[in-house]
Amino acid sequence: MTIYALSSGPGMSGVAIVRISGNEASDVIKSLTGKEIPKPRVATLRKINNINTSELIDEGLIIWFPGPESYTGEDMAEIHVHGGKAVILAVQKEISKNKNCRLAEPGEFTKLAFQNGKINLLKAESIADLISAETEIQRLQAARMMRGKSSEKFNLLREKLLKILSFVEAKIDFPEEDLPKENLKKIKQESLNVLNEINKILNDQKIGEIIREGFKIAIVGPTNAGKSSLLNKLSNREVAIVSEIAGTTRDVVEAHLNIDGYPVIISDTAGIRDSKDEIEQKGIKLSLNKAENADLKLVVVDAKRIDLRGFLNDLLKSNAILIVNKSDLLKEKLDPKILKLNHVLISLKDNLNIDLLISKIKNILKNKFIIEEDILITRERHRQHLVQCGEHLKNFLDKNNKKDFDKAAEDLRLATRHLGMIVGKVDVEEILGSIFNDFCIGK
Repeated sequence: MTIYALSSGPGMSGVAIVRISGNEASDVIKSLTGKEIPKPRVATLRKINNINTSELIDEGLIIWFPGPESYTGEDMAEIHVHGGKAVILAVQKEISKNKNCRLAEPGEFTKLAFQNGKINLLKAESIADLISAETEIQRLQAARMMRGKSSEKFNLLREKLLKILSFVEAKIDFPEEDLPKENLKKIKQESLNVLNEINKILNDQKIGEIIREGFKIAIVGPTNAGKSSLLNKLSNREVAIVSEIAGTTRDVVEAHLNIDGYPVIISDTAGIRDSKDEIEQKGIKLSLNKAENADLKLVVVDAKRIDLRGFLNDLLKSNAILIVNKSDLLKEKLDPKILKLNHVLISLKDNLNIDLLISKIKNILKNKFIIEEDILITRERHRQHLVQCGEHLKNFLDKNNKKDFDKAAEDLRLATRHLGMIVGKVDVEEILGSIFNDFCIGK
């Protein structure tokens, strides 16, 4: 089946690109232009016509990428036409008239590239991240992943496990042959080395995921402290409704910001207080959950009514800035206990010390996003596979100590499989290849 789709952004534009991939791609180009396929990878100006009537649709560039030297690994073509909606629809309509041609599903071109061995899963995911990047640090991370150092690392660790597994498999297949003690010691040490490297990768403070998804900031505190006003101030727009009526915010209101190139998701939450209102109670529960999962908490209190007992004290214990609002109404100095906390005294009404607060937030972001390693976990999928790999390696090391090789081999297989699933590479035949390459079986 040959697939096609608009590969440039939807809407009116100067140029639009329609991509075609599959066995019939050459026939599609011939039917649209009435001419032979252009030279490979050479932009060629052609008239694009209605297949049945030969009526001109547009004049544009055709670029031909014969497989397997193409993005998808199949015969592929790109049609560059003017980006008017009617032109794009007309071109796609004519393509659909060709036999075995259908509209591509979301991500199907990249899926074909993966299936045909042109890219691995990490590269495919990095392409998606690069397309959706909204800030500079997100772009840099996606580009870093595309360079393939993470893939190389995971493949290297996997190859080490395959090598170890080949020794274990040999012992199972030839139980009468005793493996030298130095080999047993080497198996244990190399397995432990891989486990330590995995634990090091996992101990990353989830920086990769935070960059990809956004640094989560939750604005929390009692009612009428100025939380919604603070969200609007930081967002430079009216995101949340501001009212003097207590309990106005019932649900979580979110805004996506770009602060000095760092992706931030800032959430205004319901004011926390004792309430009998069922809807408000649910909003308060959401507020506490949002605060618990936030990377940073902005705890906003009224300068005239500062009570840090109970839940506020708990919120301030870690990853929090105390924001004392309505300082314009304050007639005496703050309590020395409050001055010892990480705090900012502000007035949203008078726009006082807002720059100081933003500066504090920026410093936290800069310190959080210090990246020293090229190997990053950018998705929960990667993390879960690494965790599972580590658990199976621990089980393997325990059974290896007991010389229970049959069961130990299964743990090692599962550990290897989880590493392979990160890059989308799972092939048990590689174990046999490793055995034959390193052992002269039948000698």
